[in-house]
Amino acid sequence: MTADPSVSQSDLDMLAAQLGRTPRGAIAISARCGDGWPAVVATTPRLDDGTPFPTFYYLTCRRLNSSLSTLESEGLMRGYAQQLVDDGEFAAQYRLAHQQYLADREAIEVVDEISDYSAGGMPDRVKCLHALVGHSLAAGPGVNPVGDLALAEVTRRGLWPHSGPCVVEDHSP
Repeated sequence: MTADPSVSQSDLDMLAAQLGRTPRGAIAISARCGDGWPAVVATTPRLDDGTPFPTFYYLTCRRLNSSLSTLESEGLMRGYAQQLVDDGEFAAQYRLAHQQYLADREAIEVVDEISDYSAGGMPDRVKCLHALVGHSLAAGPGVNPVGDLALAEVTRRGLWPHSGPCVVEDHSP
């Protein structure tokens, strides 16, 4: 896991602005937008109320989330899923990404209820580009091939990295 050693109050305030709620279980900022806002937060595998939380790398950047929703609505996930079927090496890299995700989360805490579940459909499906790109940003290039492809696509479209904050505060009365 590539992460800051702690989450500051400023980080928590930015996360709350991005999420529209108080962040839960934040333990590290695993990736940041170019403007310094959190892009991915690492979360505890079990929340304070005891709930298992399998999404260890949670994408918080609103602008990137929006861009990925566009890719999903355009059907890009079907193409990535077909690559898993057609390309054995690509599928093997995706299974390794799943194992790495599990290892990163279990380095923090082993939660039996989610021990084989990672995120985004791994290791066999493509279910959520947000989770897969979150993993790519946190782990770095070359770990999650589907997340890397989706990130490359939003980069190609000029949507990532973005300038300015992820959230524009409204100061109207």
